[in-house]
Amino acid sequence: MGDLRCTWCLSSDDYQQYHDNEWGLPLRDDQRMFEFLILETFQAGLNWLMILRKREAFREVFLNFDPHRVALMTADDVERLAQDKRIVRNRQKIRAAIANAQATLRLEARGIGLSDYFWQWVDHVAVDNQGTMQTTSDLSDAIAKDLKSLGFKFVGSTTIYAHLQATGIINDHQVTCPAYSVAQSLASPSQNP
Repeated sequence: MGDLRCTWCLSSDDYQQYHDNEWGLPLRDDQRMFEFLILETFQAGLNWLMILRKREAFREVFLNFDPHRVALMTADDVERLAQDKRIVRNRQKIRAAIANAQATLRLEARGIGLSDYFWQWVDHVAVDNQGTMQTTSDLSDAIAKDLKSLGFKFVGSTTIYAHLQATGIINDHQVTCPAYSVAQSLASPSQNP
């Protein structure tokens, strides 16, 4: 992709790999949606590159981001993870991951998968922001407010906007970036089962 990539990813090979293979591609898998949400909540107030580099450790300690298993984690698990130097050891964020798994299961009990929950806000078609790279929007404000009412934690508007970008619900690739057109081609569910 060369220099045409989104400028934010040019500072690191890890960023470039993430950008080229994941960021902004429409994601419609519930478990992966949960993974991205948890990683974004841990990133709140921190550097995304640090979270990205700790991703495999997060995947291990949070049981491959299976919300059914994470929802069963206990106070003992919180204390164990708070000592694990491979991840961000913030007890509030660890507790939030468990609470978010439990909230995800409550959604499932109502017949709403996490992916459908997020995509319903945009009628299941990605929003084309043409690389404006905001940090919040009316959409992220509304989703953050609703998630909080459903018992989700660490889901402020900035975190949710980053989540929407990462999962391709909002296409924020710069229009000159080759990934922009790829994401656009996958913008509707008929093209991305």
